[in-house]
Amino acid sequence: MRPKFHKQITILTLCISALAGFAALVGIFSRGGPGTVEHVSVHGQKVLLHGEGVYRHMSADVAIQGIAQDWVTLCVGVPLLLFSLILFRNNRLKGAILLAGASLYFLLTYLFYLTMATYNPLFLVYVALLSCSLFNLALTIIPLSCRDWTGIVSSRLGRGAGLFMMINAGQVALLWLGAVVPPLLDGSIYPQQLQHYTTLIVQGLDLAIFLPLGFVSGLLAYRRSPTGVLFSMVYLIFLSVLMLALISKIAFMGAAGANIIPVVFIMPAICLISLTFSGLMLGRLDHPTAALP
Repeated sequence: MRPKFHKQITILTLCISALAGFAALVGIFSRGGPGTVEHVSVHGQKVLLHGEGVYRHMSADVAIQGIAQDWVTLCVGVPLLLFSLILFRNNRLKGAILLAGASLYFLLTYLFYLTMATYNPLFLVYVALLSCSLFNLALTIIPLSCRDWTGIVSSRLGRGAGLFMMINAGQVALLWLGAVVPPLLDGSIYPQQLQHYTTLIVQGLDLAIFLPLGFVSGLLAYRRSPTGVLFSMVYLIFLSVLMLALISKIAFMGAAGANIIPVVFIMPAICLISLTFSGLMLGRLDHPTAALP
């Protein structure tokens, strides 16, 4: 029997793959523009702009990170999405979990691109990608949430994964608060990371949505909630791909001469732990009965 929303999910996944592949290629290889130029923000901060391609109006350091993430999206994100779709169409529960996690990665990626990548010719592509990713995640997760996840993952593994997710969410939250709170206390108001952007998009969306999602999912898993098992598996897959993107960003920044200590050690460790928990939890779905309803 075909899984629920089979046709809709297939169409949305193929659309995401095609559009994301196109957007990533344009982001990586687009050229044209004056090259790096200095810009003074409305807050009086001098910012070096990338000045080339579709990311020309972004600050040079952020544009480099965007290109780095485009490589991960192209070489890891899109193949993972298509592989997940194949498993999903074969009625594999593991495929649905992978598809949900990959969709969450694309949702976060193009939410940030839509709101932070200064307006460029790919605006409508980002809009379409955000919309397709959101509805693909919803259509995938709804049938999964109706399934009984009791006993799928051992309590020890679930509690370990949940504890890791809570610690990771808490550490990142403290990191972002460390950038936002001191300027509020000393009266300078505007953090250096603001550069010429209108607000701190990444920090704001992380603190409002993605970190609470990771923390609550981890808490539910730690408390042995069956629903927490589902949410933690999806989130860990998403986190694994996201950490690969962050590692790529660190590598590109290091090549550009930026100081990447200590994150060059921290991010790979988080990625390795996420991948390990993802593999262990997905491995429990290899049982012959682990098929979609």
